[in-house]
Amino acid sequence: MAETVTLAEAVRELVHDGDTVALEGFTHLIPNAAGHELIRQGLRDLTLVRMTPDVIYDQLIGMGAARKLVFSWGGNPGVGSLHRFRDAVEHSWPSPLELEEHSHAGMAAAYAAGAANLPFGVLRGYDRNDLVSRTRVAKIACPFTGEELAAVPALRPDVGIIHAQQADREGNVQLWGITGVQKETVFASARSIVTVEEIVDKLEPRPGAVVLPGWVIDAVAEVPGGARPAYAHGYYRRDNEFYTAWDVISRDRDTFTSWIQEHVLEAVPT
Repeated sequence: MAETVTLAEAVRELVHDGDTVALEGFTHLIPNAAGHELIRQGLRDLTLVRMTPDVIYDQLIGMGAARKLVFSWGGNPGVGSLHRFRDAVEHSWPSPLELEEHSHAGMAAAYAAGAANLPFGVLRGYDRNDLVSRTRVAKIACPFTGEELAAVPALRPDVGIIHAQQADREGNVQLWGITGVQKETVFASARSIVTVEEIVDKLEPRPGAVVLPGWVIDAVAEVPGGARPAYAHGYYRRDNEFYTAWDVISRDRDTFTSWIQEHVLEAVPT
């Protein structure tokens, strides 16, 4: 069963330099607090995986935690570019960043394959563009119809990290609202950390909710506000002003570094 620990303990025990780490959450329930803990613990040489890397990945890249990024679309949602991401790609600051880019559908298929313990995922896509020549994808023929399809290697992170609304005292987790590939990320990963808004005595069934049993999770940490500045459905709203402010903060290396020092490295984790 999942062990209930602090976020710092979970990261210290389960995440190591050189790991492949996926922090997933779509639109909401983005594990920002967990990403900040990776920065505080000074992790390096990570391969970061995410369908839509946004501000927390900009911060991890800007602090030199990442060696490689496996992703589909990266940006500051509703605002523009990720400037620390761009600086790493264009100027190797603070270190070079290797890229492996996919489509959203390709990433989803790769996660699903990893969760099912299959070697690759199959989809219709990656045609009429040059992405095939620039990433890890192969063309295969359907053995039944001969149709040409795209195959993507399964994603099997060393560590999968997600945020959810609730866990019970046995370590079972429930999340609801807009969901992405959180379930697949946990099942595909060798180790997993789930931060939650609260730990409750009993999970109440909710329409459309995703329930993850405690036996597939290594560590659960109660971290109220763990998705901020993103939102957690039923708990708090998205901080749109922060995303706008981040565009200014992240453009300048010194301004970015000062912000991280004050708001992450010197901040007291909740």
